[in-house]
Amino acid sequence: MTVTVLPQSRPLTADDLAVLPDDGHRYELIDGTLIVTPAPSWRHQRAVVRLMTALVSAAPGDLEVLTAPFDVRLANDTVLQPDVLVCRLADLTQRHLRAAPVLAIEVLSPSTRLVDLNLKRARYEAAGCPAYWVVDPDAPSITAWELRNGAYVEVATCVAAEVFTSTQPCAMTLVPVDLVT
Repeated sequence: MTVTVLPQSRPLTADDLAVLPDDGHRYELIDGTLIVTPAPSWRHQRAVVRLMTALVSAAPGDLEVLTAPFDVRLANDTVLQPDVLVCRLADLTQRHLRAAPVLAIEVLSPSTRLVDLNLKRARYEAAGCPAYWVVDPDAPSITAWELRNGAYVEVATCVAAEVFTSTQPCAMTLVPVDLVT
């Protein structure tokens, strides 16, 4: 067994993150602080797969749809892995996204709810990510924010069988309950 020792005297960086083991946990950095989350539930994964399927069908050819784990480097000390992301092909490297995605989606879990709704949303907003969605598989619901004049504005909250319609980054409709049942 290999033990990885991280520096304790300074904020962590993307280089520090690169040496962590591939052990089934999701490792992210927010302002140099390591965030570790366990593997998600099956309802979480079902929502991710259905979101990805809908986005792949709707996205134009210059955009790519990816799922976690895939690094989004917003800064040297902030590396996030949204559950689903839509990005410009031109912004991809082999190992990470070097710019804010055009859409970041987080599917809430008990262990990630506060981070997803607060810290991650604030980091995507500051990085200029045009759209941020949060899916709650337990409600079920979708809440969407869009960047307007540098700040996120809530543009939709749809629950259960309500229809969620989006034009950013592509035209599509979703029904929250269909993502998890």
